[in-house]
Amino acid sequence: MPFDWSYFVSLFSMADFWKACVTVIALSTLAWLLGMLLGLLVASAKLSPSPLLRLPASAYIWFFRSIPLLVLVVFVYNLPQLFPASGPLLSQPFYSGLLALVVTETAYMAEIHRGGLISVLKGQREAGRALGIHTMGLQRLIVIPQAFRISLPTLINEYITVVKLTSLVSVISLTELLTVGQRLYAQNFLVMETLAAVAAYYVLIVTVFGWLLQWLERSLDLSRRTPRTLSEAAVAELRGAQPPATPADKPAPGRGAAPALQLRNLHKRYDDHPVLKGIDLSIGAGEVISIIGPSGSGKTSLIRTINGLEGIDQGEIVLFGQSYINAGNRLNTAQVRCGIRRIGMVFQSFNLFPHRTLLGNLTLAPRYHGQPRALSERRALALLDKVGLLAHAHKYPQQLSGGQQQRVAIARAMALDPQIMLFDEPTSALDPELVGEVLKVIRDLANEGMTLVIVTHEMDFALSISDRVIFMENGVIAFDGPPQAIRTHADARRVRRFIGLDEDGALALNLRARASGR
Repeated sequence: MPFDWSYFVSLFSMADFWKACVTVIALSTLAWLLGMLLGLLVASAKLSPSPLLRLPASAYIWFFRSIPLLVLVVFVYNLPQLFPASGPLLSQPFYSGLLALVVTETAYMAEIHRGGLISVLKGQREAGRALGIHTMGLQRLIVIPQAFRISLPTLINEYITVVKLTSLVSVISLTELLTVGQRLYAQNFLVMETLAAVAAYYVLIVTVFGWLLQWLERSLDLSRRTPRTLSEAAVAELRGAQPPATPADKPAPGRGAAPALQLRNLHKRYDDHPVLKGIDLSIGAGEVISIIGPSGSGKTSLIRTINGLEGIDQGEIVLFGQSYINAGNRLNTAQVRCGIRRIGMVFQSFNLFPHRTLLGNLTLAPRYHGQPRALSERRALALLDKVGLLAHAHKYPQQLSGGQQQRVAIARAMALDPQIMLFDEPTSALDPELVGEVLKVIRDLANEGMTLVIVTHEMDFALSISDRVIFMENGVIAFDGPPQAIRTHADARRVRRFIGLDEDGALALNLRARASGR
């Protein structure tokens, strides 16, 4: 029997088919959106450290990914037999099909979202915590926007799958594309022509909405965005409109003031491995402290305890004369959160937020903590100008060099007007020619009287900028004194060997020590 082309073409002017298209679009779009939102909640629950959330979420995903959708559609449609109160809603095929699709898609979407969430680097969360952003704020402002971009291609593919799955709802007589086609070929027996038209309608829907979603994906792709460098005239105009980078009502603390930071008998272990073994350290306001030592000596662990990224097993941290962190205390108390905002942190690997411009990176935390948008933007622009990057305010981090990114990280840490700045190997991820521009910014902060604690392998810099040098080894402080004492003090012999000083006190380039920190 020849293919009836005239009949096939006539099906594209049939009102019933176009109405069915609207039904398919509405059903698939609602199921996709609701499944995507609920799937995010289930994925977050599955990643939770609490078994009360993790185990039910895992069971939900396992169960509903195991049940065929056709079985679930029929079951939901007949659910009013068990729960008569659901009859007015579930007796309608559209809502029964929607519920079955949402329940199924939530399970699949949860795994898609979970893949996106675990792909966001740990350093992104740590950077947010260092800015005093709480768990929900971290998810909303930092983690989910990045995870969504990672998951979007798979989510788009899932939408196409949902469009095709709507054909299964024909089993409960929903007037969608396949149902209309079945009614037609049951009357005229032109099965091939009718099903070919049904397939063409599905292809049309998938093509149009697939293109729209791919446009969304391209618009969110930061690598496609053209770097925006401000003109010299625009930079000059912004520079003239900005206040000084250091607020007039909050001068930098002067040297000789009360201790900014006191560490008392700090102990820290990872499982059975102790990394800090009774650290006692007092840092005065305005002091510049460099912490040096071989890899694995506990330097990074020490400064991570200071801003609450790691807990302590024993001891106490006192901030400006007030108890800040105690052994066994939770790190999300109001007291700790308040203290964290007084301490800026600059990470070895920058940890800038890639989905935000430089301006957005600097304004995120101040706006989260309630600062008006206009004020936070003025302050951010002034800080970018201070680190020499005002012209790049509207660029994204990946459009900058490593040295520029680290300078932005310093400016971001300064955006909350901290009284203490922590630096964790700020130059170790940089090429040698980029190190100088970052060290200059740190030196400028020291000259302004900012309290600095710097973990570094840049020995020349540490000796030239520091009021005191702390040498750590095997989890304890082996030396604490001014740089000049290293050349003469009897207890500093191990330090001299580490940094490459000969017996006459002349500084030699210790390439091996530098390489160990990179």
